[in-house]
This record gives sequence, structure tokens and C-alpha cells, in this order.
Amino acid sequence: MSVKVDDTLDKLRHSTSHLLAAAILDLYPRAKPTLGPPIEDGFYYDFDNLKISDSDLPKIEERMHDIVKSWTKFEKNLVTSEEARKFFKGNEYKVELINEHAQAGEEITLYKSGNFIDLCRGGHITNPSKELKHFKLLSVAGAYWRGSEKNKMLTRIYGTVFSTKDGLEKHLNNLKEAEKRDHRLLGRELDYFSISPLTGPGLILWHPKLATIRNIVEEYWKGLHYKHGYQLVYTPHIASMDMFVISRHYNKYINSMFPAMLHQYIEGESKPDYQVDEQLKPMNCPNHIQIYESHPKSYRELPIRMGELGTVYRYERAGTLHGMSRVRGFTQDDSHIFCRPDQVIDEVREVIKLTKKMYEVFGFTDYQAYISTRPEKYLGSLKMWGIAEDSLKKALELEGVKNYKIDQGAGVFYGPKIDSKVKDSLGREWQLGTIQFDFNMPDAAETTETEIDEFWAMKTFHDKFKTREALSKYLKKLGRGFNVQYIDQKGQKKQAVMIHRTILGSMERFFGVLIEHYNGAFPTWLTPVQTKVLPIAERHLGYANEVVKILKNEEIRAELDDRNETLQAKIRDAQLEKVPYMLIVGDKEKKAGTVAVRLRSEKDLGQLSLEKFISDVKEKIESKSLDL
Repeated sequence: MSVKVDDTLDKLRHSTSHLLAAAILDLYPRAKPTLGPPIEDGFYYDFDNLKISDSDLPKIEERMHDIVKSWTKFEKNLVTSEEARKFFKGNEYKVELINEHAQAGEEITLYKSGNFIDLCRGGHITNPSKELKHFKLLSVAGAYWRGSEKNKMLTRIYGTVFSTKDGLEKHLNNLKEAEKRDHRLLGRELDYFSISPLTGPGLILWHPKLATIRNIVEEYWKGLHYKHGYQLVYTPHIASMDMFVISRHYNKYINSMFPAMLHQYIEGESKPDYQVDEQLKPMNCPNHIQIYESHPKSYRELPIRMGELGTVYRYERAGTLHGMSRVRGFTQDDSHIFCRPDQVIDEVREVIKLTKKMYEVFGFTDYQAYISTRPEKYLGSLKMWGIAEDSLKKALELEGVKNYKIDQGAGVFYGPKIDSKVKDSLGREWQLGTIQFDFNMPDAAETTETEIDEFWAMKTFHDKFKTREALSKYLKKLGRGFNVQYIDQKGQKKQAVMIHRTILGSMERFFGVLIEHYNGAFPTWLTPVQTKVLPIAERHLGYANEVVKILKNEEIRAELDDRNETLQAKIRDAQLEKVPYMLIVGDKEKKAGTVAVRLRSEKDLGQLSLEKFISDVKEKIESKSLDL
């Protein structure tokens, strides 16, 4: 049985944001509350005309505890837009929201607790004085009103809340541990990656150690996909803007795309109808469609599973960039399946199996599936959406994933999807893979007047075409969607179904998660340096070099520490580098042809023959063991 995403904790978080706003107005009466939603792991509230720092949070928190004692309920009051505007006179942020609700024909409600009244749609706990006790304010940050850099910078206060004291304490302890495991910190300490202002913000420079691990992961990914019937392809980093207009990514994701590269046609080429514009690709799917369409397909050829480790580029605001987790250039393990309608459920089931298998290899055994359903703005018919959503549910249930959750209205404009989320070693949930059903992009259709209006509202197309008539001619010539078809048993052309899927998501984000999951200490099969050979004295260098050579010949990644340092210093540094095995060699080892094995956990395995050590390590590498 599926369940909707549990909103009990969301109600608690939302209620606490009201309490925060009440405390702020009590302590700072000139502050202007704006929005205060629940978020993953907590809540926040944005304020204008408020200047505070993290040092002020204990005082605010104390006031919240005092205020909540008198809050016995959240009292709903339905008001007219005029009444609401009058009540919030002087708060332009609340008035803007009220006007939007009124224009959309939505009811306007105020909620009162104690002496505090806020504009709100509801979703609160029943008895705040009894239920709202275990909260903590975490930090103060800046945030633009409604996320737009064109708007005023506000003061945002983040907090968290739980229904029990133990829940709060566990979360706060995890936050402390998460700070130690921050992949940005470990990335510097372990020399894994960097970001240079000369290269550009949000663009990752992979250093040799992390590049080594990435190569291992990519080779494993490719081998596994070959076994599961995928054909690997490569596509360019740029493409004609026309392609993204046809796919309708352009008008849906214009704010997340880098500007088009405008240039005149090259001498010697046939002159096109319009100026030739190219785009850094924000996704790979339209290019994969071009490969599919390169020659007619028979029903016998389907399904076609096409995979690419393809790099894409999306503009993220500077304030949202975060190490490897939120970047502007990233490589997706992007695949598309083209199949007949009767093959859809089986194909989705195979992706679910492959997803589980890959996650388990990296130690992610706690897996949660979310079905994201039809959003407010969508393409296609309600009937097709219903069929697609039912297909995803059935595939999950047939694979034994019966505890999936419904994320209402969170699908993409072209179809519903299954999002895969895993819990790391700290119990944090990370979104990695996705399976997206698409019955719109593969189906060519005529451009509507509404779509022309959408494009005409964009400055890019105003500047390019000058008149709506010219834009209309361009859009109608291109149309919407592609002819992704196959020839059926009767020789008739039929529309194929397209399934978008990733398993790891973006390689950048996945490695940020991996670094924190393992605390930088990768298992033997993944770690960039698997062994460090540590000679006790200079006279042992010859034997140490011989050991390193033998290890490398056995394809074990080994390094020699030949520095003029004490053995203890060499051991300490190898542990700081999180090397799994340290092989100490001295007179005794040289004479016996052995090595003294020490683990990064400080466990001492004593003397082993080199053959025994190699055999043990190779077994762990080949089995992809997560243990030392």
C-alpha cells in the first residue's frame, strides 16, 4: 500500500515557525514577517527590517519557550482580501501574497495563537503548549524575497523541532557529526577536489585522488549497464537552441539555462531561416532522441536502452551553490529507454532492480521511493497521466516496494516520476536517482497560441524576433515534441514511450554524498590509495620499493612513504589520509619476505606473507566489500 508523504512533522515545523515570528515581533517590534514554511529537517522564517546574528538566537529561543505556554490552539479566521490588506497595512510582503490569493480566487485565512496573528493556509498542530517543546534555532542567514536576486535581501532564521527530546538531541548530535563530515572540508583536507574562481563558481576541479575513484565508479557503472542491455552513447556539450524550444525545456527552464551563444551563420554553410544560436545543454534527453530518430525502428528492436555519462550545465544562483552538492556543471548517469506501451511496466521494474543493486554496492540499504504525481502545469491528457502514474505504482508493487510514498503534484511537466532517496550513515535522506515517464516529448504536436504567448513574454525572444508574428512563424515551423515512433507488426507507425532515468544522479552530488557517508574513508575497492608502504629506516627502502612494485603489478594501488620521518609520523599521516592498509617493513620483514599490516582503524594484524596480504586485499576489491 502506498502512503502520502507524512505531514505530521511538517505541521509541527510550520507551527514552530509561527512561534518564531511571534517571538521576533515581541523582541523586535519593527521587524516585518514575510514567509515561514516547513522545510526538510526544520523550518525557517524570513524577516525584513531585522538585524540580528547567531548570538541573538538563545534570547529568541528563550522568548519562544515563554510565549508557547499560553498557546492552546491555532484559531482559523476566514477574511476578505480587503480585511486582510487592512490588517497587514504597512507590510508590503503580506499584501503582495494577499493580492495573489485574491487574484487566484483562493480563500484568505488568518490564524491566531495567543496574541499573534499570521496570514496562513493552515496545517498546524492541535495544542501548541503541550506539543511544541523540543525546538532549537540553528542559524541566521540572508535570503532574497521569494528567492529572486532582483528583490530585497531579508534576514532568515533557521530552526528545527521534534516531537520528543530524544529526537531533537539525536538530530543535533547528527548536525555536529555532519559538520565534521562536510565534504567541502574533507575535500580540502584529503586533496579530493577544489573550486577555482578563475574556472568559475559551481564548476568542480576533480583532483587525481577523487578522479581515480570516479573512474572506478564509472567503469563499474558501464560494465553493469552493458550487462543489462544498455548501449552507451556520447553527445556534444552544446546544441542548437531550436532543439530545446521543440522539447519545451526552453520556456519551462529558461531561468536555469545559460544564455544562448548568438552568432551568425558560418560562411560556406547554407544560410538558415534564422540566426544560428547554440546552447550549453541543460539535459541530454533531446540528443538521445536524435540518435533514436537517425533511422526507422521496428517493434522488434524495442526496447532500446541508451545510456550516457553526460555533462550538462544549469545556471544556479551564486547563493545556492554548495560544494559538490549544488553546482553549475555536472555529469549525469543519464539513460533513456524507448519502448512499446506493453513494455513499460517491465522496463520500469528492471530499472528498480538495477537501482537497488547499485545502491547496495555503495552501502545504501535504506531506500525510499516517492511517486511524484501530476503538477499544476502539465502537458498531455488526464487519461495519459492516470495511465502513467498507475504504471509506476504497479512496477514498484511488483518489485516488492510497497511502502512507497506519494509526493502530490511534484511531477515534472511532461510526466510523473519515481524519485529514489537513500539514507546515509547519519540517517540523512538524499535524493539520487529518478525514473520519469514521458509521453509528451516523443509525440510531435502543433504549437498553440498559449505557447507562443509564453515565448513572447521572454526577453530573449523579443530581442531575437522583434515581432510576435515572426516568433509565431518560427515556433509553428518547429512545432512541439519529436516523432519518436516505431513500425508495428502491421507496418503502421506508432508512438514509442520514453522513460528518463538516472540512478546515481549527478556524479558531483553523488560523490559529495559518498564522501560524507564514508567520512572520507572509502572502502578498499574505491579508495584512491589502498596501501602505504612504510620503511622503518633508510636501509629498508630497497625492500619497500620491491613491495610497492609487486603490489602495483597485482593492480593494488600502492604508494611508498620514503620521507625522512619517524615511523609514528608516517603512520599518523597515513591514517589522516584515510589509507586502509599500512605495510610496515623493517629488518624482520625484509629477512622473512613479509609485511607488518596495520589498519587505518589502528588495528594491528601482525606479520603476513606478501602473498597472503595480496590475496586478502584482492578478495575485498573484487567482492566490493565495505569492510576492512
